[in-house]
Amino acid sequence: MIIDWKTIKDLHVNKKMEQIVGQWFDLDFFYVDEQGRIQNDLKSKDYVFFSHFFKAQMSHAYGQEWLEQDVEKVFEGIKNDGELVQEYKTFFPHVHGIYAKVVVDGELLGAVFSYPFMKDSATAKDQEELVKQMVECGISKEDAEASVSKMRKLYPRERGYLKEMLDIVSDEVGTFHEEISKREARIHELAHEVGNKYRYHNLIGKSKRMQQIYHLLQKINTSESTILIQGENGTGKELVAKAIHYNSPRKEAVFMAVNCSAFNDNLLDSELFGHVKGSFTGAIKDKKGFFEVANGGTLFLDEIGDTSLTMQVKLLRVLQEGTFLPVGATTPKKVNVRVVAATNKNLKEMIAKGEFREDLYYRINVINVQLPALRERVEDIPILMDFFLEKRCAESGVPLKTFSKKTLEKMLDYPWPGNVRELENEIERLVVLSGEDKNITPDILNQRILDHGEEAATREHGHGLKGLNVSGSLKDALEELEIHMIRDGLKRCGFNKSKLAKELGISRAGLIMKVEKYGLDKRLLKKAVGE
Repeated sequence: MIIDWKTIKDLHVNKKMEQIVGQWFDLDFFYVDEQGRIQNDLKSKDYVFFSHFFKAQMSHAYGQEWLEQDVEKVFEGIKNDGELVQEYKTFFPHVHGIYAKVVVDGELLGAVFSYPFMKDSATAKDQEELVKQMVECGISKEDAEASVSKMRKLYPRERGYLKEMLDIVSDEVGTFHEEISKREARIHELAHEVGNKYRYHNLIGKSKRMQQIYHLLQKINTSESTILIQGENGTGKELVAKAIHYNSPRKEAVFMAVNCSAFNDNLLDSELFGHVKGSFTGAIKDKKGFFEVANGGTLFLDEIGDTSLTMQVKLLRVLQEGTFLPVGATTPKKVNVRVVAATNKNLKEMIAKGEFREDLYYRINVINVQLPALRERVEDIPILMDFFLEKRCAESGVPLKTFSKKTLEKMLDYPWPGNVRELENEIERLVVLSGEDKNITPDILNQRILDHGEEAATREHGHGLKGLNVSGSLKDALEELEIHMIRDGLKRCGFNKSKLAKELGISRAGLIMKVEKYGLDKRLLKKAVGE
């Protein structure tokens, strides 16, 4: 198992803990992998240090080497050391650090370090000795004296708090890694399950909502009833209509689809019912309409909510009597067509406003199929992503690509207002932009997907430590942070304690105890905000 340290460093809880430790103790965090390699770019000119001493050290040509020497000594005995959190001595005399091991399933995957501090027992003579050592190493006396004078001396109780906080971070790293590993395993499992179990014709999904739709479609596959499919744009209404047709007794006959919103009223009349020669300018010969062409088969009327009241009368007649009158004709024609209608509009509201005929609504709504938006069946996103990826790679003649963990997270966090159609288009775009790269990384994602992730993070977590008290008693401040995270988390998760407990990495029972301890009961919260 290998940890994605770049992602770990960006975790909100870790960044917040780094800020707290930095502001309270003037200490810095850095991460080390399972081989003892430092994962932070401490030499970068953009790296911001909380510790003046650490900054002076890393500005020296051998600063990284001294630090790596400390880490190497720690890792020589870390595997045999039973303690998860320990203090250690450093290259510089009287300077100490603390490390917390990251262990998952008994395997050491790395460590989190906090550095540097002096113990409360350090004397003025010890400080002078440290300054002397720094100067001998090539650090200016002025910088050495400033660094030592600003370095915190930590009492045993403070070091105890620091160890607890480092332990929290190491637990968070381990928990996050476990969750990602489980998600990857589940995605891999689901990728192999994409088949008849989670498909109905060309519809794909394992979610409960989609399974209910499959069950409904199977129950009506011998029916001749008119069907109304409702759902947002891009949810796959035409796919459902095709699935209904190709699993019905009419599957050997014609399936025709017409988007009613694509034509004005006169043109739609001609398209649906046909016209006779000379009925209007340009009608140079008789033309069959969709109803006549689809005779014996299925006609899919998409966006039926966009038809005029006049057109609705004509549709009602053909549905009730099976007859229609072509434009300019005097003799009606008879057809046997199964109609499947669809709309993204609320027809009941339109009926109340007088914009849609109630009798037509009940005629087309014999059986109703309500398609969920993609954001309402998030568990189907990985399956759809893999399906579209395999499809596009095959069409493009390129080896099958994979999604990075970060890309998958961004895709799962995005609400997909364009639904499945938007998702498919994004996958096609990613296949093209990834070029010869086998792994699809988040840097080529559409900007709106990346922007949503940043906005969600801002809404979810606020801005840094704004509004939190970082002065006074450490115990009180930790409680305030805990209250803040639990209160906001409860609101965000709709007071679903199981979901929040999993997110926070604690047991549900532990969360319930904390909710009761801090008075964060749902009723009390509602009362507090005046609901």
